[in-house]
Amino acid sequence: MRYTFGPVNSRRFGLSLGIDLSPDQKSCNFDCVYCELSGAKPTDKISNPPKVKEVIKEVKESLCKFPDIKVITITSNGEPTLYEHLDELVNGLNKIKEDKKLLILTNSSTICDEKVQKALLKIDIVKFSLDCASTKCFKKIDRPLKGIDITDITKCMVEFSNIFTNTLIVEILVVKGINDNKKEMREIYQVLKDIKPHRVDIGTIDRPPAYKVEAVDEKKLEELSHCFDNIAISLIRKNIPDKKENFSKEEILNLLSHRPQSEWDIEYFFSEDSKKILEKLLFDHKIIKEDIAGVAFYTTP
Repeated sequence: MRYTFGPVNSRRFGLSLGIDLSPDQKSCNFDCVYCELSGAKPTDKISNPPKVKEVIKEVKESLCKFPDIKVITITSNGEPTLYEHLDELVNGLNKIKEDKKLLILTNSSTICDEKVQKALLKIDIVKFSLDCASTKCFKKIDRPLKGIDITDITKCMVEFSNIFTNTLIVEILVVKGINDNKKEMREIYQVLKDIKPHRVDIGTIDRPPAYKVEAVDEKKLEELSHCFDNIAISLIRKNIPDKKENFSKEEILNLLSHRPQSEWDIEYFFSEDSKKILEKLLFDHKIIKEDIAGVAFYTTP
């Protein structure tokens, strides 16, 4: 297969089939310091883009071979919204996906483009990247093509969120010494309050980056996550600690009223006794459990 890959078992989305719209080379209008691909000069187009019918053909073949796929993910060796036939591709995928969810992973840079918005409105799950909300931080971490402004991007993200009726997720990738501080996270939070995403994923570098930058530890991710109140946060963790916390009924209700907890959070933090209290609260309808793009969260009604 040239344009499809996987399936990949994603903890956040389930079994996913990937679509790469730039298989020959990196095609991105950012040159992010943390990118797992080699550094490259930013561009505003995908060279030698695949034909829609060729991509659809491969997806059909993969769906027949892997019937348990949950999500079809539009991605790229770079930025998938630079693909000039995106709207046509989305229309074609929607016709063949059946019960699968269509997901796109985008760096958010083209969200002010009406053609891009038109295509994204037809996608089940849109996942935006937003590593910084300040201009200085944005230029340092995402290294955008000249003329791309983070203020314009965040403004258009808010406008898009007001008309998008499906699932919207925002991902923040934390890099040591750049955006790993509460000041930058609070600036992002101010934007998120207007975007109102269904979920925010916070992670750090876990593959060799393009440039000499470092990841932060899970303790730092946890600390920064507390800058976001009343938002469903999914921390991308690797390890489960030995020590679990004991929470009372009142403490659990107070916690969930301020910050929904994912199933992973429950496994990560809650003692067995705390889990039993949680289940009793769920049974008594004092709390609810809801699925947000494949991740289950506990929260108050």
